[in-house]
Amino acid sequence: MRLLVIEDDPRIGAPLVEALEEGGHRVAWVQDGPGGLAEARAGEFDALILDVMLPGLDGFDVARTLRSEGVASPILFLSARGELTDRVTGLDLGGDAYLVKPFALAELKATLRALVRRGNELAPERIGFGSGRGELLAGERRVLWDGHEVALTGREYDVLEALLRAPERWFTRQELLDRVWGPDFFGEPRVVDVYVRYLRQKLADSVIESMRGRGYRAS
Repeated sequence: MRLLVIEDDPRIGAPLVEALEEGGHRVAWVQDGPGGLAEARAGEFDALILDVMLPGLDGFDVARTLRSEGVASPILFLSARGELTDRVTGLDLGGDAYLVKPFALAELKATLRALVRRGNELAPERIGFGSGRGELLAGERRVLWDGHEVALTGREYDVLEALLRAPERWFTRQELLDRVWGPDFFGEPRVVDVYVRYLRQKLADSVIESMRGRGYRAS
């Protein structure tokens, strides 16, 4: 998973990030509210781990702003404030779960897995693209173009699906490598370019846009 931790206390943030990275996750860590908001806006994360009491902008305000802007990544609140009113406030603002400090790392990991699994189950099963000419059938891992099925390899399909799950978002090579090949892949990053070329040949050049310095996105 690609995770964003927004936590100002290094005594909590540092060991949490270390444990998550040891578990194979790619983790970004920000230690204040405004910085966390900017990072969450800029990246596509599988989940956000969000402290409530943050400098500059508290976690509730960060969540409120993200949800108003359409950012749908699951949010797991962390807080020393365990009163019922605080938990209800966090969930009403768009949070998906709320853990009270101190928490068990095993419980946090299990909560993250449940949130991401739930998000995947709710993800759309049919995704249109290419100005209506294409359709990705996620449940069947099939792609149609002009009503005809296109024979894609598993890796080609995974690259296309990653782009289509976040339409109009630019992905760098590294972000696509992390999502499709996994964080343990240490091969040549330009393999992403090769698979984009394959997809363009099988579908259409206009399906995937590219921009120097920004990467790729589905159109």
